[in-house]
Formats: sequence, C-alpha cells, structure tokens
Amino acid sequence: LVTGATGYVGGRLAPRLLEAGYRVRCLVRDPSRLAGFAWAKRVEIVACDLGNPGRAAELMRGVSVAYYLIHGQQGGHVNAERDLLVAHNFASAAEAAGVQRVIYLGELVDPTANLSPYLRARHETGYQLRYSHVPVTEFRAGMIVGSGSVLFEMIRYLTEREPLMVCPAWYFSEAQPIAIRDALSYLIAALDTPESVGRVIEIGGPTRLTYADMLLGYAKERDLKRWLVRTPVYAPRLSSYWVHMVTPIHWRVALPLIEGLRARLVVRDDAARRLFPRIHPIDFQTAVHLALGRIQRDNVETSWTDALVTAVGDVKPYIFKVEEGMFIERRQVYLDLEPGVVFRAYMGIGGARGWLYWDWSWALRGWMDKAIGGVGLRRGRRHPDELRVGEALDFWRVEAVEQNQLLRLRAEMKAPGKAWLEFQSVPSPDEREGKTIFTATAYFAPRGFWGFIYWYALWPFHKFIFAGLARGIASRARVLQHDF
Repeated sequence: LVTGATGYVGGRLAPRLLEAGYRVRCLVRDPSRLAGFAWAKRVEIVACDLGNPGRAAELMRGVSVAYYLIHGQQGGHVNAERDLLVAHNFASAAEAAGVQRVIYLGELVDPTANLSPYLRARHETGYQLRYSHVPVTEFRAGMIVGSGSVLFEMIRYLTEREPLMVCPAWYFSEAQPIAIRDALSYLIAALDTPESVGRVIEIGGPTRLTYADMLLGYAKERDLKRWLVRTPVYAPRLSSYWVHMVTPIHWRVALPLIEGLRARLVVRDDAARRLFPRIHPIDFQTAVHLALGRIQRDNVETSWTDALVTAVGDVKPYIFKVEEGMFIERRQVYLDLEPGVVFRAYMGIGGARGWLYWDWSWALRGWMDKAIGGVGLRRGRRHPDELRVGEALDFWRVEAVEQNQLLRLRAEMKAPGKAWLEFQSVPSPDEREGKTIFTATAYFAPRGFWGFIYWYALWPFHKFIFAGLARGIASRARVLQHDF
C-alpha cells in the first residue's frame, strides 16, 4: 500500500514498486488526481480520508506492507495536531487490517536543537506510527535532491535569478542532501531487508554541505557566476518573503522549510550503510547534473513533457506554468479533422510560406538575431512541405518528427536560454468533441537572471504570436482537409 501517491515521493515510488514486480494499492483522498499518471491503470486505487480509521482498515485488508508518505504541510500550513491524529489513525487501521509492517519516510533532525513546528511534527509522526503493534521502519532523510522537490527548486530559482545573494545565517547550516533516486532505493530495499524492521534509519548523501555550498554547486553545474554576501542574522520570516518574491514558492511553504534549515540536518548513525551495503548514494553535484541533464542535452524529453499534460480528455485552451525550471506556454484545441491533416499543416510552416500570423514580428526577431551575430530568419527550408530531423527551418532546427503526431523545433537564435516549439496532433478520445487534439507548446529554459528578464519582456507578445500561430495552423489544416 502506498499513501501519498499523488505527492513528490509517492508518485515516484509507486511505479518503481511495479517495476520491481510488486502489486500496488494506492490510498488517496481524491482518485482523480492520479488520472494523469501513466502507471495509474496498473495499480489498485482506493479512496479514503484517514480521518475515518474504520474505513481505512477495510481498504487496507490484504496489505502486507504499508508506506506512510503523507506530508502534513498542506498549502504551507503546519497543523501538527491534525498530522499526529492522521498518523495515529493510520497506525490503528494498519493494526486492525493485519498489516505486517509500516515504512515511513520522515526527516533528519538534530535532537539537541530547538525544532521548528514543521520538523517537530514530522519527528513526532514516527512515534505516533509506532503507537500500534505493527513494526515500523522509519527512514529519516534531509533535503531530497531532484527536479520538483521544494528545497531543490528553491536552490534552482534563487541561483538562476540572483547574481548577488545576501545570505542569512541559515545558509551556512550543515545538511546532508540525498538524491531522490537513492531515497527511493532505500524505501524499496527495506522490503527485502528484515534487519530493517523496527529500526530508525538515517539516510543522506556521502557529503555534508551548507545551503550556500549547494547554491554554488548548482551555479557551477549551470556555469553561472554567483557571489554570496554573508550576514549574521537568521531572519527566517524575512527570508521566506524574499523567496516568495523571486521564486514561484509561496512564503507559507518556504517558511517552515527555512526554519528547518536552522538545524544541522546530518546523518549521525551509519546504520543505513551497514543494513544496505549495495546502495551507494551519489553526491550532490552528480544529483544536480542528473536533474538538469534533460535541459543540458538541448532536448525536451517526451517522457517528461508528456507528464505535464492533464488527464486524457481534459483539454484546456491555454496553460502557462513553470515546471522543472522551464517556462511552458501551451494551447490546446479540439479539431474536427484527421490527425494526419493537422500534421501536414504544421509541417508546412516557415520558409516562403511564413509563420501564418504577424510575419513582420518573426522577421523583426530574425533581423535582431542577425544583427548580434546569430543565424537570422533567412535560412528558409529545404522543401515546402517536408521536414527531416536535423535540418534548418529559418532560425529553428528540427529536433523530432513523429509521423502524423509531432514536430519539435529547437531555437538556434541568440538568447539567454534554450527554447523549443512543439506541435502535436493526437486522436481525440471523444470524437463528439472532435477527431483530433491539437497542441502547440512553447518551452523556454532561462539561463541566469537575464534569461528570466528576457522571457517576461517578450511574454506579452508571445501570447498574441503563439495564439495566432496556433489559429493559423488550424485554419491551414481546414483548407488542406477541403482540398484533400
């Protein structure tokens, strides 16, 4: 059983358990939140609020091992009393259902420190889970490094956006970050390690770093010059407001995490090394490299761009979001046309045919690029209707073509970041809405502070240009359908 399957760790653990050959049941409050996960159809999904332990016990029958991955910090609010009640109810339900073992992922703490409410609640959750007679394996981890984790995203955004950083004292507290892949390895390996039953096991990476070290390590990976100015104050609330201003993370979410960083979050017991000798955690720099690898390879991987799309059938006309450090602007529409016809329409853009909307703006951008030594817009295209991977299309390079389904272009114009433009035409699951879902998506991975300035300066124009381009492709597809 996996609880918290819609969360950061649970959503990655469930598919890995499936890959390892385990049968998985996910207990969630709202099953619809799992609809967008590719692995959701391979697990048993049950709906329950753990405020009702009797109902939870019914749904846990037949479960041998239950993972408790529920994170009590909802919307940035720490409700310790409710967190402990939910953990208590879960333990009671597990015992009533005959569960043989509970595995919990908690947080590293400094037992000598004055714990923040957030860390205290996470620490005491382990004691509540041990309330019943079901054996508990509690892993205690510090900062988890991986694209999408809140603390790692704080590092990403602060480093990308601030050439000069004024650092309160909490920046220099020691921590022992662990890569998400290693945390998952421990959680799964515990299933076949009977010696871990009933133990509290501290896990972390191989090196101890300060938060400032992590910022500089990230900057090194991104080849950014950053300067840190140390101050003697902690100022957690002021720091949380600053995080709120310069990153997408709300101050209510940042505050308890910053308060937690005041303590030394390091491993003090080497039980993990003795119990799991085959797991060799990677260092922080390697974890950052892996997390950023997809962007640094100049390739928007299908596996993770697909994960950004909402559940099948949930087509939204306009989506703007920031995901994995990228700005993503997406437009979707149902078209009563065959996918192949829509595909032919967007395969024919650019060159002499133009960009179907505000051609003057594309020409202006090409002229600006040429003026600063870029390729400009005059490269045109080899064939008016055909494109091959690797060939030039104006100031784009064709990165991927999937027949009747997808065209992805990578920008080669000079810009403080990497940009892609992607078109998709997939069969609609409901032909009453239309035969095809047409999606046009712009991606931009900013490099440093000026990358963010560049995006936001052009974003108001992009809204019109990309919307017009999408409408132009739809109109051209209708003409092609009629001619066909």
